[in-house]
Amino acid sequence: QVQLVESGGGLVQAGGSLRLSCAASVGIFGLDTMGWYRQAPGKQRELVAFITTVGITNYADSVKGRFTISRDSAKITVYLQMNSLKPEDTAIYYCNIKTRYNRDGYWGQGTQVTVSS
Repeated sequence: QVQLVESGGGLVQAGGSLRLSCAASVGIFGLDTMGWYRQAPGKQRELVAFITTVGITNYADSVKGRFTISRDSAKITVYLQMNSLKPEDTAIYYCNIKTRYNRDGYWGQGTQVTVSS
């Protein structure tokens, strides 16, 4: 059974940086788009960024220029480098890995990111 293990969350002051990682516990056949989502208290889960198999990336307007998504397909790992963090970035961050055969994808357990002002 595929499990996605996230790491790198924590508490940081505004302006600081964090790097999130998400690795699959077993091999995944037919890897497709990898992405990060977040959910703040009282809000719906939203897409933060995604990266395709050929490295095309897309970001939410709120994080453009501050966050960078990358992937290592051989390690089935996706990363999110977060710079210039703001209090409004506080949320639980979830990774998602899609395959050609599972369009909903697999989800990580979530990692808390808290940015203090």
